[in-house]
Amino acid sequence: MSFNKERLVLPPPMRQGDTIGIVAPASPFDEDTFFQGIAILKSMGFHLFIPDDLFLRKGYLAGTDKHRAHLINRFFSQKKIKAILCARGGFGSVRVLSLLDYRIIHKNPKIFVGFSDVSALLWVLYAKCNLMCFHGPTVTGLSMATKETKKSLLLSLTTHPKGEVKLKNGFTVQGGSASGPVVGGNLTTLCHLVGTPYTPNFNGKILMIEDKGEAVYRIDRMLSQMKLAGCFDGIKGLLLGSFEDCGKLDEIYEVISETFRHTDIPILAGLDVGHGKTNITVPMGLTATLEADRQRLTFHEPAESAE
Repeated sequence: MSFNKERLVLPPPMRQGDTIGIVAPASPFDEDTFFQGIAILKSMGFHLFIPDDLFLRKGYLAGTDKHRAHLINRFFSQKKIKAILCARGGFGSVRVLSLLDYRIIHKNPKIFVGFSDVSALLWVLYAKCNLMCFHGPTVTGLSMATKETKKSLLLSLTTHPKGEVKLKNGFTVQGGSASGPVVGGNLTTLCHLVGTPYTPNFNGKILMIEDKGEAVYRIDRMLSQMKLAGCFDGIKGLLLGSFEDCGKLDEIYEVISETFRHTDIPILAGLDVGHGKTNITVPMGLTATLEADRQRLTFHEPAESAE
């Protein structure tokens, strides 16, 4: 897939009282934790639009592929919807990619938030529409979210000026600094796009990855596949989020260091994104400078368009 060469499309920020539309592009979800997350979003001052057919189920999916894609297309086309949040991840986002109306999405930029399996959508909306999306918590994930997670999401939804992310528990895997658009998400999901029309290409990018429940050897296998497929050619830097239930971190970092041993890119671990206790919201597609030795990431521009 070739990149859209137009300028990055920045969605307009939200205001108190604006409406967030909820979609379920992947797996069905627990209704109790879902409504707990909805209550948190309401407490932030937003109206929520929850379509009646959001709760459909089809086996391990939240309804048919056509239904799940239709909700996304529909919400991007509706002016009253100012942001779109995903109910949960799980599995299924990749199945709707060919059913999305990218023309409508490109003409109606909105804040779009999710992570895990939703990483497929974050990547493709950026690659196809040049839309800046947010890697952040899902609605069900908000039910047990830390204060830092909720604060980061609210800031990203309303006003996200140039900013610095200083890693509290950062670990420098490979020193140096580099600049480029930050992209990425769940490693397993991104790896499963290889060989499709949506194969990731991280040339000139700072890649952010995280995962859950993947043994070290499987992380090695996925990184090796993506490397052989050319996904990492020209990569500028690497940010590592949480690797929850994936084994010993030192072994994971060793595999990653070995994968990129022939490069001089900065590699910084310890970013609070993913399936860990804290999952801060990070703009995808926005240019930043990664300084591995100083353990910080600095964005160069606002994450939303001025109105």
